[in-house]
Amino acid sequence: MMNQTQFNNTSKPLPPRQAAQQRHERGVQLVEVVLVMPVLIMLIAATAEFGRYFYTYSVLARATRISARYLSGNLLNNTEQTKAKNLAVCGSTTTCSTAVVPGLTTSNIQVTTAGGTTLLPATVTVSIVSYNYQSVFNLGNWVGGTWTTIAISPSTTMRYLLDD
Repeated sequence: MMNQTQFNNTSKPLPPRQAAQQRHERGVQLVEVVLVMPVLIMLIAATAEFGRYFYTYSVLARATRISARYLSGNLLNNTEQTKAKNLAVCGSTTTCSTAVVPGLTTSNIQVTTAGGTTLLPATVTVSIVSYNYQSVFNLGNWVGGTWTTIAISPSTTMRYLLDD
């Protein structure tokens, strides 16, 4: 148990030299924070931007996969292609007002076939064309370039499943 005199002995003020050194160290810490903070902010912004880009690409790739799966089991007439485009844009075969990602429209969806005949192709490909990812932070500006838009163009090819 500590008595009052022992407590007072342990809480003596620092010698002047040590006190001055502590005051100078506080200034050094502030300078270190000021030097490191822009780098940390840029790393956090880059991580957030990469996460948004990866999310957008994943959503678009999944949209092409769902649309190609729909077309692989349905007739390849204009009505079904329109339904597949709507499915890729908004997740529904009917017309919609909200796209799965901002700025995506049915004009960004391209349906192509390969092999076989016009009515019975071997494969169906659904692609996203002319879609540009809009970044929130212009990280390229921080390092001397510009990265405000990046083209994203995922596509999915599936075998056509309908037969004669």
